[in-house]
Amino acid sequence: MAWAQPNARMIVIISGTNRPGSNTRRVCQQVAGLYRELGVEHSVMDLAHLPPEIFDPASYGAKPAAFLPFSDGVLAATGLHVITPEYNGGMPGVLKYFIDMLKFPESFDRKPVCFTGLAAGMWGALRPVEQLQSIFGYRNAHIYPERVFISGIGDKFDEAGTLKDPELVGRLRRQADGFAAFAKHLHA
Repeated sequence: MAWAQPNARMIVIISGTNRPGSNTRRVCQQVAGLYRELGVEHSVMDLAHLPPEIFDPASYGAKPAAFLPFSDGVLAATGLHVITPEYNGGMPGVLKYFIDMLKFPESFDRKPVCFTGLAAGMWGALRPVEQLQSIFGYRNAHIYPERVFISGIGDKFDEAGTLKDPELVGRLRRQADGFAAFAKHLHA
């Protein structure tokens, strides 16, 4: 399933991995549901749907046409909510590669960005979120300060695949609500 470019003025939730069956995708769907409940226009951009031709080394020079909905979607977004797992103490390579393939400097320049991290370990992807904050800061993004870290991710879902901890869901709801207001204010 290809990713469709969102309408302008929308929060784009980026699923920061292309791993099949990832917990990141589950968290993205839960966060999308929270934005829906809040009445905030949003779209989920799943890096599992990146076109294979973007991984050709020639893409550094000329981006394939199939990548255009991804790059244009980032440019058109009101804000980006990046949800990243932690792999080996850092962000997934596909997420960094995706960032590297986007137009420089305009993709993140003055763009509101929010981060949610998840990991099997006890720090909940603190390291990759801090790495991403450094990258997005370098690219002149406006970083929303309220981050959510989800540790022990493997035990957080019920049988239906939704987050079962109401306190955690409440933190994600507050983050989504605050970020939507932050992004709207910066685009007013």
